[in-house]
Amino acid sequence: MVVPFLPFFIRDLGVTDAGDVEKWSGLIFAGPFIVSFFITPVWGALGDRWGKKAMILRAIIGLAVSQFLCGISQSAFELFLYRMFQGAASGFIPAALALVSSSTPKEKSGHSIGILQTAISAGTVVGPLLGGIISDVTSHRAVFFITGSLCLVSGILVYILVEEPPNSLSKEPPNVFQNLKFAFSDGILIVMLISVAIAQMSVSITQPGFALFIESMLEDKTYLSTTAGMLFGVTGIATAVSSPWWGKRNDKKGFRKNLSIAMSVGAAALILHSVIFSHLLLFPVRILLGFCIGGMVPAFYSVINRNIPDERKGGVMGIASSSTILGNMLGPLLYSGMMFFTDIRYVFIFSGLLLLFNMIFIRIKKV
Repeated sequence: MVVPFLPFFIRDLGVTDAGDVEKWSGLIFAGPFIVSFFITPVWGALGDRWGKKAMILRAIIGLAVSQFLCGISQSAFELFLYRMFQGAASGFIPAALALVSSSTPKEKSGHSIGILQTAISAGTVVGPLLGGIISDVTSHRAVFFITGSLCLVSGILVYILVEEPPNSLSKEPPNVFQNLKFAFSDGILIVMLISVAIAQMSVSITQPGFALFIESMLEDKTYLSTTAGMLFGVTGIATAVSSPWWGKRNDKKGFRKNLSIAMSVGAAALILHSVIFSHLLLFPVRILLGFCIGGMVPAFYSVINRNIPDERKGGVMGIASSSTILGNMLGPLLYSGMMFFTDIRYVFIFSGLLLLFNMIFIRIKKV
């Protein structure tokens, strides 16, 4: 909900220079991921020990608190600190992935994780669109308070409706260091962890400046946040619709070919952004990109899931999530650095080439 207007909120906080807005956007986008990269594997290991539902509840309540704090921030630096706190309280998605994967037969893991990815993508569809509309109609701060309230409602629903399967493990769950040793001693897991990080970086590097990219195309900026939200949203719709289809295809035909198709076409979609000068022409390209993202994320996590024993689900899924977080952190930071000497259109070209390199890396490693 906050992604479409975050650069504009930074302006509201007193950052007026265009270059400074772009640099702060990159830092504030990266803020949560700087901390969560280190803390998420810890939460994952604690989930194996204390229960994945407990970790889900801890994360969603922490997210609610962080959103309320962001809503009362008075400077860009304060907003950066509160986003860092958001990262410290993170871990909802890896805990949810671990809960679903530990409750699902391995032969159906691709489809089940595809369904979960659809749910995640549904949030990326509704969130940016609602956030853009609300910020245009009311204020940017109001969106943070509404987001925090929705997180609290989600926590209540999880507490009441979600049942965690009984723990059938007879031995003590592995700790963080044992999980790290396991993950980095398995060749397939190493390749997947690296590929997840690179893929996420190739997508996230364009996000901090995307709203500003849209602004440069619009003469009438009355509904700028709404337009940016719609362009974020159609990508999420395509991801949500395509993820289960990709998941079933992965279960039947394997991951390698599907990943090659999704990543190469996704790279082309990212590069196409650089030659488009009308926001209307961006819609089909964003849909194509979302379709390809739907083919990447479930495949990565399904391969990882198939190579993890049950007693390590939460811990290793937490490490995998840290790889995603690493990409989400490095992308915006790299964007901030690139803005010192280039234009965002070249950032789209770079991101596409990065994703193409990732596809070649996977093919060479023969995962």
